[in-house]
Amino acid sequence: MRQWFPVGRLEADVEHSSYVFQYTGGAIEAQRDGFHPMASFPRLEDRYQSEELFPMFKNRVLGHQRKNFAEYLQSLDLDRNDPIEILAITGGERQTDSFEVFPKIERQPDNSFSCRFFLHGLRHMTDAAQARATTLQTGESLGVSVELTNPKTGLAIQLTSEDYAFVGWTPRYLVGDLLQAIAQTQRIGAKVVRVNAQDVPANRRVLVELTGYLPEGFEPMASELFLPIVSSAFRH
Repeated sequence: MRQWFPVGRLEADVEHSSYVFQYTGGAIEAQRDGFHPMASFPRLEDRYQSEELFPMFKNRVLGHQRKNFAEYLQSLDLDRNDPIEILAITGGERQTDSFEVFPKIERQPDNSFSCRFFLHGLRHMTDAAQARATTLQTGESLGVSVELTNPKTGLAIQLTSEDYAFVGWTPRYLVGDLLQAIAQTQRIGAKVVRVNAQDVPANRRVLVELTGYLPEGFEPMASELFLPIVSSAFRH
């Protein structure tokens, strides 16, 4: 079974040109599975600050000078060049490593939350399942269900079409918090935001928005695995 760990936390204040990166408790757990600090952030205990987005993240966003950049933004349902928003939706995946960037889920005052992501796992599904996913329509509701025996991750969250066809998964980083929300509130839903053309890579084919309500008093992504090492119990 594949393991994943939240190893770092990027805080971005774009308006004031302030970017901070810190390793989280998950990096210490990941070391037991072979993780080593990144060359650009060599020490787990340090706090890294910059007036520009760190190259580690900047290099994961398509450059605005590329001739197809406008189409790229359109495929993400964005109308402006905001690297942080782009990273939050795309995950910043690269072929050269296994890192994925994801946004922190924020609980609103009424306990609601929302997030956007592309359907995961589409390129690993059957041709028939891929074809069904591409027939989804903007605004179409998707079913959300728990998978208990995923061969790669164990627990997973599946998404299905209105006619109950399996079309993909949510990202792994959502699973823990969604399990809490589903078990205690049962108020989770998803819809299709955009379906891109076949010439767009499978990992950017179907854009989904997931919304719901978190249990009263529950703070998502608040365990020590997600907290910076310098301010968590791992420091002691």
